[in-house]
Amino acid sequence: MSLRFALLALLSVDAMTGYDLHKRFDSSVGHVWYAPDSQIYPELRKMEADGVVTAEEVPWGTKGTKREYSITDAGREALRGWMNAMLPYARFRDAMHLKSAYFEWASPDAARAQLRAHIAHYEGELAQWEEQIHQIDTATSPMLNRRLAVTPVQDKKRTVAFKRYAYEGLVQRAEQEIAWARDGLRLIDELEEEKDG
Repeated sequence: MSLRFALLALLSVDAMTGYDLHKRFDSSVGHVWYAPDSQIYPELRKMEADGVVTAEEVPWGTKGTKREYSITDAGREALRGWMNAMLPYARFRDAMHLKSAYFEWASPDAARAQLRAHIAHYEGELAQWEEQIHQIDTATSPMLNRRLAVTPVQDKKRTVAFKRYAYEGLVQRAEQEIAWARDGLRLIDELEEEKDG
């Protein structure tokens, strides 16, 4: 259900086609909620049927058209309601942490390779999220600037602060995962030394 509200949040800035939504999703909301276009387009159709968005055919190219989606008043109310509601937490699933609990079944080299891959993954995420913070701090974030253009003056500071806050949490999570994997590498080395010693 979060996909619906992520799309409504994007559409609260301006009307967009499914293609535009997919691109903006990847460069903004996609940092905190992954959804391929194979999920976005069906959800847009459901949202239209539920009356939280409207769609109209707009010219595209010389002879074609494309569907452009706009948030409705009902969509704004749904988004506001979701934002004010308590989040139902799902049970946690984490394949890497599950695997680490059974690394005794892996060779030390395979376990090390997996932990190094984990570090590399989160170093990439960390760089991406730190770049988002840099764009927020320097007012160069295209999506945030579009949002601020339609945000009332009294809400602009809060809008910027909450976007930064979300990315700060992602930075902290990445740093924690990197530290955890490095601890795992040290643990493997210690256990191998004990076994050999």
